[in-house]
Amino acid sequence: MIIRRTILKQELVKKLYPDSISIKSAMQQLRNEIDICPTLKEQIELVGNTKRHYYNKQQLLLILEHFCITLDEFEQL
Repeated sequence: MIIRRTILKQELVKKLYPDSISIKSAMQQLRNEIDICPTLKEQIELVGNTKRHYYNKQQLLLILEHFCITLDEFEQL
């Protein structure tokens, strides 16, 4: 399994929130989830820039760990 260096935030939320009405609402749900957990938010900011349209590999791994999702499970979503 090859993990890309970056993943678009929109692609991530499509997989994490498949029942969401729109991409915009799914993005808001992810932002709320990250804001609720200050340690996660701090770790994501330390690993890379958060103002871009994508997350890097380390940020993705932190988010998946927070949701208790393995990389294999994420690829199958």
